[in-house]
Amino acid sequence: MRALHGTGRPAGRPAPSGPGQPPRPDARRAPRTAPGQDTARRAPAPRGAAGRWAARCRVVRERGRDRGTATAFVVGSAVVLLAFAGLVVDGGLAINARQRVADHAEQAARAGSQAVDLESLRNGRSTVRLDPVRARSAALNFLDLHGYTGDSARIDTAPDGVTVTIVREEPTQLLSLVGFGSFHIEATAQARPAVGIETEF
Repeated sequence: MRALHGTGRPAGRPAPSGPGQPPRPDARRAPRTAPGQDTARRAPAPRGAAGRWAARCRVVRERGRDRGTATAFVVGSAVVLLAFAGLVVDGGLAINARQRVADHAEQAARAGSQAVDLESLRNGRSTVRLDPVRARSAALNFLDLHGYTGDSARIDTAPDGVTVTIVREEPTQLLSLVGFGSFHIEATAQARPAVGIETEF
């Protein structure tokens, strides 16, 4: 019989290492990887306190990407809320100031209408007339008493009546923060002398 050359080992099995022979490496094939696939093994996720800290850091980094958007939204919402609050607060103050200015104009005109021309009454005239100089002085004294000076008030007098106009700038409290500094308020009132209790004659 013909002797077969070879080791007589099945293919793929490493040769046994005998005495004095270095061990042969196992000729196993490395697993195939797809192109672009990372062959490095991922490190195991840390556990315990370190793992929780690492997860928290990842969440903070992800949230930091939207930090500018949240800031702009908060600033815009604050401006809108401030404007609505200013309309409520300063709007109410402006309405009260308008009523107060109108009341002062009526009172000043009524004070001027009390300055009746007594000489015309003594002469037997049926029509009651005013003394324009005294009527203006009486209306002006009332306005000065309530702090209306300079160009804030205008008084027009005539023998048949008095007209008082008050102009005032009412400052705002909250709307000034968004660029609206004051409300323009103007009120006009008229008064004339009248004789009679139930009917005017």
